[in-house]
Amino acid sequence: MISVDMIGEIRRAYFEQHRPIKEIVRTLRVSRATVRKVIRSQKTEFKYERGVQPAPKLGEWIEVLSEILEQEAKLPRRERRSTQRLFEELRGRGYEGAHDSVHRFVKTWRDERARVPAQAFVPLSFAPGEAYQFDWSHETITFQGLPLMIKAAHMKLSHSRMPFVRAYFRETQEMVFDAHDKAFQFYGGVCRRGIYDNMKTAVEAIFVGKARQYNRRFLQMCSHHLIEPVACTPASGWEKGQVENQVGNLRDQLFRPKPRVNSLIELNAWLEDQCIAVAKRTRHPEFKDRTIWEVFQEERASLMELRGPFDGFVEKAVRASTTCLIMADHNRYSVNARAAGRMVLVRSHAERIVVLLGDEVVADHPRHFRRDQIIYDPWHYLPVLVKKPGALRNGAPFKDWDLPPALAQVRAKLKSHADGDRQFVKVLGAVLDHGLAAVEAACAEALAAGIASGDVILTVLARQQQPAAPPSITTPDALRLKIEPMADCGRYDSIRKVA
Repeated sequence: MISVDMIGEIRRAYFEQHRPIKEIVRTLRVSRATVRKVIRSQKTEFKYERGVQPAPKLGEWIEVLSEILEQEAKLPRRERRSTQRLFEELRGRGYEGAHDSVHRFVKTWRDERARVPAQAFVPLSFAPGEAYQFDWSHETITFQGLPLMIKAAHMKLSHSRMPFVRAYFRETQEMVFDAHDKAFQFYGGVCRRGIYDNMKTAVEAIFVGKARQYNRRFLQMCSHHLIEPVACTPASGWEKGQVENQVGNLRDQLFRPKPRVNSLIELNAWLEDQCIAVAKRTRHPEFKDRTIWEVFQEERASLMELRGPFDGFVEKAVRASTTCLIMADHNRYSVNARAAGRMVLVRSHAERIVVLLGDEVVADHPRHFRRDQIIYDPWHYLPVLVKKPGALRNGAPFKDWDLPPALAQVRAKLKSHADGDRQFVKVLGAVLDHGLAAVEAACAEALAAGIASGDVILTVLARQQQPAAPPSITTPDALRLKIEPMADCGRYDSIRKVA
């Protein structure tokens, strides 16, 4: 390809110096065709464009790569692998070429099927501690050996680009609150603004421009952390493009292949470690001499101080059934028997279900996310069981009851008695008055003596509850009589009057 300098010399020789083509060819040692091309085209530069991009190493792998791309084209976009992952797949099969060849082929292959016109955007810049961006994504994992779709909450600091990801079974409002608390604890501080899309858990109504009617509980969360919420324009994901980009990048790095876990606690601990690892090995897009982790360490000083976790629950008033059950999130949970048939407040937290009767907590259960489950706490039914001892044998709450060791041994020994259930219910009834620890101690003492009887256990419990005998009083020597009187009942006979 002829250089720009040579083109300039030819043009000056012909147009300025008026030298003939034959002389220019001889002097500059170029072909006559080249000189004529420069003179006739009036161009100052010529570019070479290949009709076909050679790929000697990839050539024999094009069929394999095309087959993989055809299979992945049927998958949702979030589950398709990046060119880097496809390159690693081919390397594992024996491909010895470069990543660039794979990248060019995949890009061309996908562009031919997409052909979406590119959009122009304005680059954004944020000061340290100024803002974070929040979004959700849906990811697939292997949970206890089975595939499961989970919801991942993503947060990203807009200045340092520090990522945070946390997995949940639901995408509800209480999960939003919990994700913010966990993210701020992870960062060690809070930004002044939060940038969101118009998710229903935060925005109730969209008005002209940036005006929004936010959810009341969401505003309480923002007020607690001193955050100013900012909602994006509808269908304008580029306004929070950093976290949108993070969703794709971390999906590729963390969720392909699918993580294999047995609990969300295990998964979330691993995700936090991976976020730190990604930040430590990734160069910051603006401060290229430093990693994201290094810029984040500097930004920490600009974050607002943590003000403690927000009590992020969603509250709903329901009526407890006569079987002491309430409905929450498609499951039924037991409540204390005194709440049966009454209106109670159900507070759904990210990990717990708490039920209140007035200001009193009448149930506190770990939250279950499988539907149509019944979660019992047998102790809630104890006041009913005292009145109806026969329910102990077939009552659903008492099946597989995990009792303390001593109580479990007493129950096992009493099963051989004709009235064993009634005796055991007597023992359980004492828990209402004396507490579980005292009854457990009384059972242990009775078992140590080789006796398992309801009356004996209640007697032991009553003795344990008796106040200790007061200590005897010793008379000081200073208060003792020098001549102590002698007891002589015969003196009373002398004052008797004989009739």
